[in-house]
Amino acid sequence: MEKEVGGSPPPPKPTNVKPKVDVPNHSLISRNGFGTSGHHIPLLSNHFKVSVNVPDAVFYHYNVSITSDDKRVIEGKRIGRKLIDRLYQTYSSEFCGKQFAYDGEKSLYTVGPLPQNKMEFSVVLEEAFAKHENGDPGGDGSPAGITKRSKCSFQSKIFIIEISYAAKIPFKPIAHALRGVEVENISQDALRVLDIVLRQQAANRGCLLVRQSFFHDDSRNFIEVGGGATGVQGFHSSFRTTQGGLSLNMDVSTTMILTPGPVIDFLKANQNVRESRYIDWVKAKKMLKNLRVKTRHRNMEYKILGLTEKPCNQQYFPMKVKNTEGVNGEPQTVDIAVSDYFSKHCGIELTYSTYLPCLDVGKPKRPNYLPLELCSLVSLQRYTKALSSLQRASLVEKSRQKPQDKIKIVTDAMRNYRYDDDPVLSSCGVSIEKQMTHVDGRVLETPKLKVGNSEDCVPRNGRWNFNNKTLWKTAKIHNWAVVNFSARCDTSKISRDLIDCGRRKGIQIERPYSLVEEEPQSAKASPFTRVEKMFERIRTKFPTAPRFILCVLAERKNSDIYGPWKKECLSEFGIATQCISPLKITDQYLTNVLLKINSKLGGINSLLAIEHSKNIPLVTEIPTMILGMDVSHGSPGCSDVPSVAAVVGSRQWPLISRYRASVRTQSPKLEMIDALYKPLSDGTDDGIMSELLLEFYQTSNGHKPKQIIIFRDGVSDSQFNQVLNIEVQQIIKAYQHLGGVDIPKFTVIVAQKNHRTKLFRASGPENIPPGTVVDTKIVHPTNYDFYMCAHPGILAGTSRPAHYHVLLDEIGFSPDDLQNFVHSLSYVYQRSTTAISIAAPVHYAHLAAKQMGQFLKFEDLSETSSGQVPELPRLHKDVVDSMFFC
Repeated sequence: MEKEVGGSPPPPKPTNVKPKVDVPNHSLISRNGFGTSGHHIPLLSNHFKVSVNVPDAVFYHYNVSITSDDKRVIEGKRIGRKLIDRLYQTYSSEFCGKQFAYDGEKSLYTVGPLPQNKMEFSVVLEEAFAKHENGDPGGDGSPAGITKRSKCSFQSKIFIIEISYAAKIPFKPIAHALRGVEVENISQDALRVLDIVLRQQAANRGCLLVRQSFFHDDSRNFIEVGGGATGVQGFHSSFRTTQGGLSLNMDVSTTMILTPGPVIDFLKANQNVRESRYIDWVKAKKMLKNLRVKTRHRNMEYKILGLTEKPCNQQYFPMKVKNTEGVNGEPQTVDIAVSDYFSKHCGIELTYSTYLPCLDVGKPKRPNYLPLELCSLVSLQRYTKALSSLQRASLVEKSRQKPQDKIKIVTDAMRNYRYDDDPVLSSCGVSIEKQMTHVDGRVLETPKLKVGNSEDCVPRNGRWNFNNKTLWKTAKIHNWAVVNFSARCDTSKISRDLIDCGRRKGIQIERPYSLVEEEPQSAKASPFTRVEKMFERIRTKFPTAPRFILCVLAERKNSDIYGPWKKECLSEFGIATQCISPLKITDQYLTNVLLKINSKLGGINSLLAIEHSKNIPLVTEIPTMILGMDVSHGSPGCSDVPSVAAVVGSRQWPLISRYRASVRTQSPKLEMIDALYKPLSDGTDDGIMSELLLEFYQTSNGHKPKQIIIFRDGVSDSQFNQVLNIEVQQIIKAYQHLGGVDIPKFTVIVAQKNHRTKLFRASGPENIPPGTVVDTKIVHPTNYDFYMCAHPGILAGTSRPAHYHVLLDEIGFSPDDLQNFVHSLSYVYQRSTTAISIAAPVHYAHLAAKQMGQFLKFEDLSETSSGQVPELPRLHKDVVDSMFFC
């Protein structure tokens, strides 16, 4: 690793002296003005203006309790909505004609009060079942074994519904919020009621509800991605208070469902087998549990309890024999196989499922068996497993919509759904415009870059290249190796091409010391074993550890080798490494690989011109540290996998292009980073910030940061105060622990990509240009936020802007300076020659968390269930301060 300019001053010594300055509490700041820089551009946004003609309306909140006639508490949104619908049909006169807004669980809302504060009702719900003359495949009278002579009957069940007054939620605070007067959280409560009305409408249309999105059972909206998973497109809708008034935010949304259709087809697709004889029935049982199926012979619906151990022709059940009399006058029973039952008593000859297990759709003590070939998965059942890389790529590719297409889809939906015809919304005087909101945007000036030989590089439309250019600062690549994990490619040609490409980009690359191929017999071993054997081969060829290894993988996406390989290189041996899986070797591909390698080995590919000239407002003059913070959680369905928290910190001030990462595990699903400050009994601090503050000090000529700019990813609006008063306070304590007395000034910015606001050109089919910023009309009425689209849009899709929330700004940026600074940080991303969609420190933190999270991929995580979160191995001293995550 090259020495930093100015040398490394000795680190400040930790102190146990009580700091002179107490750690302050912080509050969210209000907007301090609007930006004016850039040229103006007329835009549309997918916000629809909402008018309220009865602002004095009051929602009354009632708690709902549902029990059966045997006092069992009834839960579940499907039956809850059915019962409340039946309640209203039966007793509407007792509610004085008032309409309900019901959330499907325990809350019900009306506009104005009900006649009484507490009301109790008996509701009868009829449930279809089948009468059987010859028995059924479980002997419990359930519908599975319907014969041709059987009839559908109805069994009535009685439920007790109790409605009791809980609270008033006035509508007026929304008007106050729009004027900048926030009345605690009351305005949010009123918005929540409005959103519940929208969800109730969607539920009444038979939609699948996923948070604030809804999805129709329409195959035209299905996106097949393989593996038994199907994407379905629907709509997100939510009410929001904005600077321009109350609005309805409407957007196209996508969720994953199980591919509807025959169960056997689903299982084959899910397990990627061609024939049913190859199905792993242990996996199938786990996958099918609690799914809903419909039978084709009687068109009835059931929930799957499990699978039988025996096939249909060997699975017997007792069947009552008609016109016989046994003990105590009861009809005699005989044991009959499920396949024989359907053949003899239902007239259905089973084909392929005769020798396959049956579905058990009964109850634990009363099984009920159905042959697989008679059952199909009901549509709109959520698929909650993690998608593979190929599935995800397929979903993204097939779900892209061009801007003009998205505008039409959303505006058509607004007209078709006629939201403001809803009786609850009508009673509040709510009306919604059917056209998107016009917004004034600004396009910021594109940051200029410096590349090798101090040449200027001016990006166009958010892109630039290194054609006929060299990199700003290059690392010398020597004592390196190429290893090949059974990929079918010519590694000697790859190394020659890389050397030639590097020479053109100004990187001096010596010939690799060795090319190491995996032994054929090792290819089928476990990932850990393959990596260990590869390092044994490397040891025999290298007198000392190589400085860099280019690793060629056979699998392009999600190779099992990746995690163990990175762990061994970065943690055990301290070797920088770059993994590739090339399909086609081009100059552009090799250039992209070299950008990553150069960054990892201490080089800098390009600098901002304002960085080079030391002309960044409020950052260049005062020692300023930039942090990017993110927490990566386990995939859906992996609730026990620890979360991984990563923080990257800038180094070599006044540069803002170089970063170091510090990563820790923490409890699953915990969003707040709990290891920023971690004092130990010996007086040391083992937290994340201690590492990063020392790194800043040692690489910035002994300067402690007097200003810290934090970019925080992944938190919701409700967690903003926790960021300020948990995470920022930990950072201050870590700073004080190292002897800092004067607390640095903080600017804290939350960066969100997972939001539903889209921006479109008011005219023209193209995406909005990179550098587009909006800080009026559709932003929060009082809080300091803005939307920015820094990246160029892809041709087949619609750009999604980043939503930045400024929680705190003690440094005192003007709106223009802050927006231009954030915009510039999308151009310092060293892995790419394209502006990225979010500030680089945030993206680096995401990469660091993701990469080191791979270290745990094949670990035994059983300890997590006992409360012990497994720790990540620390990085080797030779790579700990590198941009290994690039």
